[in-house]
Amino acid sequence: MSGTAVPWDTQAAHWIGGQWLPSGRAFTSINPADASLLGQAPDGGVTEAQAAIDAARHAFETTPWRHSPRLRAQVLLDMAARLAADAASLALLLTLENGKVLRESAGEVEGAASELRYYAGMARSAAGRVVEPAPGVRSLITHEAAGVVAIIVPWNAPLILFVRSLAPALAAGCTVVVKAAPQAALFMHRVAQRMAETEGLPPGAINIVHEAGSAVAQAFVASPGIDVLSYTGSTAVGKAIMAAAAPQLKRLSLELGGKAPCVVCEDADLSLAVREILAAGVILSGQQCTAASRVLVHRRVYAVFRDAMASAMRALCVGPGHLAENAMGAVIDLANRDRILRLVDELGERHRLVVRGGAVRGLPRHGAFVSPTLVEVDDPQTPAVQDEHFAPLMTLEVFDDDRGAVALANATRFGLGASVWSRDNARAQRIAREIRCGTVWINAHNKLFAEAEVGGYKESGFGRLHGAEGMHDFLEIKHVYQEIGSL
Repeated sequence: MSGTAVPWDTQAAHWIGGQWLPSGRAFTSINPADASLLGQAPDGGVTEAQAAIDAARHAFETTPWRHSPRLRAQVLLDMAARLAADAASLALLLTLENGKVLRESAGEVEGAASELRYYAGMARSAAGRVVEPAPGVRSLITHEAAGVVAIIVPWNAPLILFVRSLAPALAAGCTVVVKAAPQAALFMHRVAQRMAETEGLPPGAINIVHEAGSAVAQAFVASPGIDVLSYTGSTAVGKAIMAAAAPQLKRLSLELGGKAPCVVCEDADLSLAVREILAAGVILSGQQCTAASRVLVHRRVYAVFRDAMASAMRALCVGPGHLAENAMGAVIDLANRDRILRLVDELGERHRLVVRGGAVRGLPRHGAFVSPTLVEVDDPQTPAVQDEHFAPLMTLEVFDDDRGAVALANATRFGLGASVWSRDNARAQRIAREIRCGTVWINAHNKLFAEAEVGGYKESGFGRLHGAEGMHDFLEIKHVYQEIGSL
């Protein structure tokens, strides 16, 4: 796609207070598939962060936004329609800038529109309650917007991971500031352009700031002008955010790392399990917190499953994401490609590599491509099992009974997602009940949608996104007491 004329801006800008604001400094956006230059984005800092916070606070305190649920619902519906109308262009730009295959980018745009529509309904459904604890006494329990929300957006799925915080925050009546992912700056600029066209959205209700580093994000975390901060990313950064936000007791919503186990029972449909687990392992080129990472297989079918998975993995087509024949695209950049290649070399020194990932033949060396890896491990405490690699890499472990499977699945500090593969529904439900994860899929993996909450146990974070519970982090509960007397 290098040199192809494109129907979008190659120069991004901050969107603050309803205005497009460039900055003197800039960073480049690079296509990870061929290292071609896609464009530039402004490199913001503390000044832009504070301007965004001020604009969001002004919109929250001086406009009817937080008291207008019907307006908020209409804005969310209009926003969804504008994203859907531009879906093809958005998906292509996301693939070029992010490296993922086009069907994943298209699915992300579709999912974001669905999320906006879902919370449009929720905006008009918020309800409180009235209690009368004693004669002549009435207590009104209401929900109201928490205030200004900061969203720190990751690069791996920049639209859906942005919208799944944005939509409930706006539905609740909050205003928002956003630290865009620099690896998808042009894409986020185009998303902002579509949102800026939305009728009824007050200036400053959404503010998007670009940066190459972390000064904007740090300013959001430290600012007393931010009431809620929503972050998706690594556990290490999540812990740093908690520490920095502690002096203000700032409310946090954190979805952090994962190491998703897939429990394959001896009665599983192995052809289904191999196909779906592989797809879940290489989704976004393995760069997803709920991607299938650890495959736990019953000893009776272990060899058959291993060989079938190895064969399917070797046959997987890796290449530029805009080409339909490819099942996996580039990783996010050359630095991560080289990190993954070093990781595979290290694992090869300690474990048996059933399939050794590496550079892909026939693709340019300056493209960030790496084929997937399958590793056999014996010790669940090894770093191969315990560390989140954010790579197209899966480990294989063996269990002998259901208790052993659960023990292995829970032998991790993470608890974000898992799956169970069995033809026995009751058995699958029993295993799912004992796995300490926020989401457990049965005979499926990575099924994520607006109506169902997601979030983590343990070091995978806290709070929930999607679903009815997704609004809770953006709402305050108020008790209004009154002695009304009796007739």
